[in-house]
Amino acid sequence: MTHALFDPITIRDLTVRNRLWVSPMCQYSVEQQDGVPTQWHLVHLGGFAKGGAGAVVVEAAGVVPEGRISPQDVGLWNDEQRDAFRPIVDFLHTQGAAAGIQLAHAGRKASTYRPWSETSGSVPESEGGWATVAPSAVAFDGYAEPRELEAEDIRVVALAFAAAARRAVEAGFDLVELHAAHGYLLHQFLSPLSNRRTDTYGGSLENRARALLETIDAVRAEVGEGFPVVVRFSATDWVDGGLTVEDTVQVARWAAEHGADLADVSTGGNVAKAPIPVGPGYQVPFAERVKRDAGIGTIAVGMISTAFQAEQVVATGQADVVMVGREFLRDPAFALRAAAELGVTLDYEPQQYHRARVTA
Repeated sequence: MTHALFDPITIRDLTVRNRLWVSPMCQYSVEQQDGVPTQWHLVHLGGFAKGGAGAVVVEAAGVVPEGRISPQDVGLWNDEQRDAFRPIVDFLHTQGAAAGIQLAHAGRKASTYRPWSETSGSVPESEGGWATVAPSAVAFDGYAEPRELEAEDIRVVALAFAAAARRAVEAGFDLVELHAAHGYLLHQFLSPLSNRRTDTYGGSLENRARALLETIDAVRAEVGEGFPVVVRFSATDWVDGGLTVEDTVQVARWAAEHGADLADVSTGGNVAKAPIPVGPGYQVPFAERVKRDAGIGTIAVGMISTAFQAEQVVATGQADVVMVGREFLRDPAFALRAAAELGVTLDYEPQQYHRARVTA
């Protein structure tokens, strides 16, 4: 028996073995604060690959030092970081998984304490933090006020994304995801709540999308035609006056025209206390809407935690891929378990673990 969730998918020159992928999930575990991934990342990410995931996407990697969410984030702004990612990518490949990495700039939400710190908010420069930047000098609730980027600064950011994408290719990654969601810099440009500019990067939706589209252009020029580029969107800010799903449909359509291959559709993150109706699969309808109306393949995310739920999303055409985060943290072999529960026989289950096979 075959199931849609375990059908391969081909994106440009890449074929991924199934459609159950691991979401990028920040680990805040670079204790040296130099952006270089560690053995923690090797073991953390490697477990998902041997657990049957189709693709494993590395957490948000800062394209510049000041683009990190926290001082403990990974980065991909220099060759030392690139070289440290190579053995991680190599192991993912030995287990048959595709390797992706999310490239990010946190903008006004950068330089923050990691979640389990006793302190929250912005890290001061005296403690290793830095001054933040944004489309406009509008602070995220509880964070330091950022500096408004000059137009030339915005073009430099696009080039930083492109340079990081080049390093991703050199490290052996199979795809990159550009983070334009969750209230980080590219989302800040898209949302009228955080973008109050009056130049060509602000005002109309077309202008607010310019920074993202220029970033996609720069990345596509760097990685070539055969390499997959994914864009993560927050489809709505969940508040009046913010980014809407209609806006996101249009921007996703433009993104596809500029060379993006998939839209990874999430929501929220740009408003601290937005009234988000969280529940199982609550973001899937947004992925379905973007897929239907923007003419781009989509990835669904958000509280997808069972095999049958994930299968339904793909089998009914709501999205082309499902990305899962928390369930993979609870069970790194979630993909193998999902296959067993759906009655799918896989040829990539590690032989070392056969004695522990799950049976339906």
